[in-house]
Amino acid sequence: MTDDELIWRVAGGSGDGIDSTSQNFAKALMRSGLDVFTHRHYPSRIRGGHTYVEIRARDGEVTSRGDGYNFLLALGDSFARNPSEHAVYGDEEVKPLTENLEDLREGGIIVYDEGLLDEEDVDGLEERAEENDWHVYPLDLRGLAKEHGREVMRNTAGVGATAALIDMDLDHVEDLMSEAMSGDVLEQNLEVLHDAYEQVQDLEHTHDLTVPEGEHDEEQVLVSGSHGIAYGAIDAGCRFISGYPMTPWTDVFTIMSQALPDMGGIAEQVEDEIAAAALAVGASHAGVKAMSGSSGGGFALMSEPLGLAEMTETPLVLLEAMRAGPSTGMPTKPEQADLEHILYTSQGDSHRVAFGPSDPKECYEQTRTAFELAYEYQIPSIVVYDQKLSGEYRNVDASFFDREPNPSLGSTLTEDEIEDAAHDVTGKFERFQHDVEDGVSPRTIPGQKGGRFLATGNEHWPTGHIAEDPDNRVAQVERRLQKLDAVREDLDERDQQVVYGDEDADFGLVVWGSQQGTVAEAVERLNDDGNSVKALGVSDLSPFPAERVREFVDSVDEAIVVEMSSTKQFRGLIQKEVGDFGGKLSSLLKYNGNPFEPAEIVEAVELEQDGGGEPTAQTTLEPAAGD
Repeated sequence: MTDDELIWRVAGGSGDGIDSTSQNFAKALMRSGLDVFTHRHYPSRIRGGHTYVEIRARDGEVTSRGDGYNFLLALGDSFARNPSEHAVYGDEEVKPLTENLEDLREGGIIVYDEGLLDEEDVDGLEERAEENDWHVYPLDLRGLAKEHGREVMRNTAGVGATAALIDMDLDHVEDLMSEAMSGDVLEQNLEVLHDAYEQVQDLEHTHDLTVPEGEHDEEQVLVSGSHGIAYGAIDAGCRFISGYPMTPWTDVFTIMSQALPDMGGIAEQVEDEIAAAALAVGASHAGVKAMSGSSGGGFALMSEPLGLAEMTETPLVLLEAMRAGPSTGMPTKPEQADLEHILYTSQGDSHRVAFGPSDPKECYEQTRTAFELAYEYQIPSIVVYDQKLSGEYRNVDASFFDREPNPSLGSTLTEDEIEDAAHDVTGKFERFQHDVEDGVSPRTIPGQKGGRFLATGNEHWPTGHIAEDPDNRVAQVERRLQKLDAVREDLDERDQQVVYGDEDADFGLVVWGSQQGTVAEAVERLNDDGNSVKALGVSDLSPFPAERVREFVDSVDEAIVVEMSSTKQFRGLIQKEVGDFGGKLSSLLKYNGNPFEPAEIVEAVELEQDGGGEPTAQTTLEPAAGD
């Protein structure tokens, strides 16, 4: 067992504090100088049901979850519905141990709470441990916690046991506990932490896994993609958000709802997603930078307000946090199958900007860009991400977020500018002029002198009055479409697409969204093994960077499009926008509710280079369709 990285998985039941325990342990590892990356797996239940969080920590950047893991802390499920193997969902009480063995690396460590779990409940555990050189340490964590007051402190005992087994100093753990607790609660938890640490230190250690050592050049913060989006929106000047809770979009909504009131902003939870999007359109129309969002089914309800924003040319930013569908699907599992949904939902020839960021930094940057473009070009902007990116945490330089805010409302006129603007013979402001630069007709805010106009979902004359005149219709449609060309030119200068690997490689991977970091690690592994591979990470989904993608695909002999979808939606978008390469683009698909691991991508590339074959993982390798 090498000790160049620790991949620690803590497993229990929903409601057992697995998420908070893992976040604090990740922060402790980060403060010790390591880079960290978390992966969260949980059921769509408030209490009970197997859940785990995985923390990958090492000296040096971590962009993905690993292949398997090397340390399991199994706490058991305190809220199991029916602890019987004959129950519909099996014996949930022992699942935190039984369902995590398959991914444990050879030579790995198992700590399980024998206060709830019994080795006899796991068929063949002793034999499997011997076969895989697993090092098993049963500990009565619940009993230890009760000795100091409360059973709920078993998680603290588990962290203490972990630290002792990997030779980890407790200083950072103690600091974090002191920041979160006080009084008797703090004292009891510190006692449990140290008692577990000392008891485990006295045991005979048969493993050789230790915590890596590292050092950061500057202060780090632990953030998720949801934090990146929320911070980007706030720094972009967003002061209004409306929404209805729906996993996994709720994370952003919660962060914004906690922050905006202190900034003079408004966060409004409403009765449904139609109202949420409509409120955001209204707030933006009134002169406030506004945002709303949801997940798949909720975003479907936003289709009509989205179309209204497009027709009235009201700036708007919407979020779509994808999860496995259709319908309710698997609410807490990631998928990338809402791509076509966010690109085409609405009525008629709709038009919008859409970004698919890959990590918390891109979430921040591209959310700011979404606001900037929405308000400059008076067009809806959508940021689409998934459950994986929403909830996975990683460390980022604290200075990254030290940016100047941007309160600008873009192409909005002042009252002095309105005096010189176009008005019709009755004095009404011509809000929707035909012949304007980049298709953008400057807007006014209700209440500005001389800025009165009509805003309607019908096609309209320049003043906003309803119109069905064919010439006017053609002029208005073409003007609105003209904006997308201008946005594409703007985005070409920003160049948000990223290339990984050897620029002269003859084999390519194309990916979008949350899987980019996993693909980046796979490319690095492949090239270290003597292959010649590169990858293109695409963030601009609409308007699509067709020339950039064409240039990349044209530079390789063959390419795999990597996506979490069963219907090849991203590959279809590439071929629709580029109009070529049908015989060059194959697909690697995964849709079992789990994100890709680097080894799965490495295997797919090696199979393709060897002439094809079936992946051993639960992935699907689809051949090129032909020209």
